[in-house]
Amino acid sequence: VQLQASGGGLVQAGGSLRLSCAASGSVFRVNNEGWYREAPGKQRELVAGITSGGITNYADSVKGRFTISRDNAKVYLQMNSLKPEDTAVYYCAATDRFTTSWDYWGQGTQVTVSS
Repeated sequence: VQLQASGGGLVQAGGSLRLSCAASGSVFRVNNEGWYREAPGKQRELVAGITSGGITNYADSVKGRFTISRDNAKVYLQMNSLKPEDTAVYYCAATDRFTTSWDYWGQGTQVTVSS
């Protein structure tokens, strides 16, 4: 399975961005999907996740501002009311339906929010 993320960029505080992630290859192995982020000097954290059944979960810091969705072999992260502290490299990831581990990762896309 290969994941290709896109949609990052530079935006002012209060603005919006939409990240996309396309899966290819053995997509039948993909189960849950999610978006992680890693800011300089911080650990990588799960921002939002979505199960194969469409159940979503969010980090407290993004609840009400970010929305994760999926459509066939793509997963999206709509980010509204962005804050400078949302600045990070964002990674899409997916779990394998047989191992339940976050086995698949995209290459990362930079999101920078200016104040």
